Amino acid sequence: MIDETAEEISEMQTHSSSVVAVKAANALRTVTEREFPTVDEYLRALDRNASALRRANPSHASLHNTQRQIVETVGSADVDTVEEAKAITHETIVAVIDSVERGKERAAREAAGLLSDDSVVLTHDYSTTVLSAIEHAVDAGHELTVYVTESRPRFLGRKMARTLAAYDTVETKLIVDSAAGHYLAECDRLVVGMTCIVDGHLYNRIGTYPLAVTATDQDVPVTTVGSAAKLIDGGFRFKNEYRSASEVMREPADGFSIENPVYDATPVRLLDAVVTDEGFIEPAELDNTAQ
Repeated sequence: MIDETAEEISEMQTHSSSVVAVKAANALRTVTEREFPTVDEYLRALDRNASALRRANPSHASLHNTQRQIVETVGSADVDTVEEAKAITHETIVAVIDSVERGKERAAREAAGLLSDDSVVLTHDYSTTVLSAIEHAVDAGHELTVYVTESRPRFLGRKMARTLAAYDTVETKLIVDSAAGHYLAECDRLVVGMTCIVDGHLYNRIGTYPLAVTATDQDVPVTTVGSAAKLIDGGFRFKNEYRSASEVMREPADGFSIENPVYDATPVRLLDAVVTDEGFIEPAELDNTAQ
């Protein structure tokens, strides 16, 4: 079961990192279904399977954080039997999943406060947390204009645009990625999601970095929104992913190669705010490259 889940997770490149973290946390339940002669052997099996799940998608910090939290919580518990260790494992998994899911919602509510009436914002790709923030602003009675990039080559921005179009008080405008610089001057804010922040950089869907640079040049505030579980202090090295070249061009590449990275790195110094379920964080607090 763990192997199957790990394989699924390795293919979940277009899913929210929170969705991946929850799936992986649930997968650890299968370890509790097996028999172990001692607590130590159970803990080793738990750690081994958690490591396999982390390796399956090394770009998702929330996956890394939640798996480590489960293993460390169970490992530090004072238990005498395997059954007690299993019970704590179940309790910890429930708590971790609840924290991830509630964290996204709280972060969205915090970010909604930045979206006042008649705000014009630009967003990139399809972020469920950004979408939720916009929905909260709409529920508060605000009318918004939202520019959405197509987010090539997967075109996930189109999904965002279709979702936003269902709201009467959101004027949704889908644009090609290269047109962002043209429209940013009309915007009050660039709002993007968050895969993780580590080593003074925001890792997010490819195209975020040039958007942030352009927004900064035009004095447009850049805000990223996500769960605090995506902020990494140490013990994690981000590893980019590369998708199929066929997403970029269907015909064979003759005499040239096609590069299709999933994420890029934006220095946090280009951000005006980092919004999490724990509130607003000054980007300078996360910029260890400046120390």
